[in-house]
Amino acid sequence: MKPSLKSQLLAVIILGGVIWPGPAARGRGPSPEISLIDLQKVLAGKKFVDLTHDFAPGIPHWSDFPNEQRRTIYWYEKQPSMMGDGSLAEIFTHVGRWGTHVDPPAHFHKGLRTVDQIELKEMILPLVCIDVHEDCAKNADYTLALERAKKGETDHGTVPAGAFVAMRTDWSKRWPDAEELANKDEQGVAHYPGWSLPAVKYLYEERKITASGHETTDTDPGLATTKDDYSLEAYILGTNHYQIELLTNLDQVPEVGAIVVVSFPKTKGGSGFPARVFAILP
Repeated sequence: MKPSLKSQLLAVIILGGVIWPGPAARGRGPSPEISLIDLQKVLAGKKFVDLTHDFAPGIPHWSDFPNEQRRTIYWYEKQPSMMGDGSLAEIFTHVGRWGTHVDPPAHFHKGLRTVDQIELKEMILPLVCIDVHEDCAKNADYTLALERAKKGETDHGTVPAGAFVAMRTDWSKRWPDAEELANKDEQGVAHYPGWSLPAVKYLYEERKITASGHETTDTDPGLATTKDDYSLEAYILGTNHYQIELLTNLDQVPEVGAIVVVSFPKTKGGSGFPARVFAILP
């Protein structure tokens, strides 16, 4: 095994909550090489948390987007309305940003990366979860300030380069009620939490994170999106990084120490697509 690959595997194992003993600890010679099979066994013994909502027709979505449509064209037994039988096959029609989904840079910026251009190494990352759900319960218009992001580092250590940073607001507990997610007042102003520009600039420019995600429908808070202000999402995607929207179950992951796996279909030239996201806990 090449040293670079071996070091990568060691890093993943340590992130997974297992530190393999070195030669000094064992009182023996050089450390044996760690196989991918050993790594899989370690990870398989950990707890997995699904961070993804189920998607189906009728889930909350951008008001200008059409609803999902599904049509069964093959069924197990012969049916007069089907194209064939002996198996189940369906046609799914939905917009790319449907349910828990990935926003690649090209979503907002022509010429930047599309879904198929996101590298595989950007899909398995250290997970940092900034827990502000109590603040959001007190103030629906809460935004993650730079000072709060730095406080997390004081409590848990520096955000590692290449991390995926998620903001836990518990807004996903309102799913699948679209009105509760938007939380509009009598004047039609939406009230839901979001990031702040100083915080995301710090994470992407100084801490060099790979991606970020949240439980709400948008990066920007509701007070901003009501005025068609999506400048925070534009900033993140403009750095040529991706983000994940409409995460769930962040209340089941620690603030540090877990790994996140972010996967989605490789749609050529795609501007977004439903994602499957899960965490592996230490």
